Formats: sequence, structure tokens, C-alpha cells
Amino acid sequence: MKAKHVVPGLLIAAAMGAAALSGGQKQTAPPAGAQVRVEKYQAAKGAQTEDDGGRVFAQNCSRCHATPEGFSPRITGTIVRHMRVRANLSEHDEQVLLKYLNQ
Repeated sequence: MKAKHVVPGLLIAAAMGAAALSGGQKQTAPPAGAQVRVEKYQAAKGAQTEDDGGRVFAQNCSRCHATPEGFSPRITGTIVRHMRVRANLSEHDEQVLLKYLNQ
């Protein structure tokens, strides 16, 4: 048997073996409750981001500052970028802090 005939035969055999292992089942839609779980996860993650922003403020900013009130999101962004350098905050901390301050 020539080598050029062996490779396609092996590929066909591998494909048939994979189909046999999967039982020939088709992909099905996720269970009905899956979307509800995804929505709950996303809501919890949003709440976690708010908690993270408060934590970042408490650990880094509250030593010198009270929570600022009455600043526009634009001014808050400028302040946070400036203070990120001074407080050595990560980019993630900067983002959650911005969300926390702009609520």
C-alpha cells in the first residue's frame, strides 16, 4: 500500500472513531435556566465591581481624602488619572474606582 493512501485512511478512521465516541449526538441548546444563571452572574459581577471600587477608595484614597461629591464624570476621570500615578494604582483599580466615584 502506498503512503499517499494511508494518510487519508487514517483521517477517515479517526473521524469515525470520534463520531462513535460522541455517540453521534448533535449539539443541543443550553438548558432553559442557563440564561437566568448568566444574568445572575453578570448582576453579581456588577455589584462586585462597585464593591471593588469602594475597597480601592478605602485602601488608597481615604487616608487623605473624603469621598468627593458633585464632580462631573469628566473631572473625576482627570482626578483619578492624576492620582493613579501618585497612589501607584493598577489600571483595573483605576477603572473600578472611576465606576465607584461616578455612581
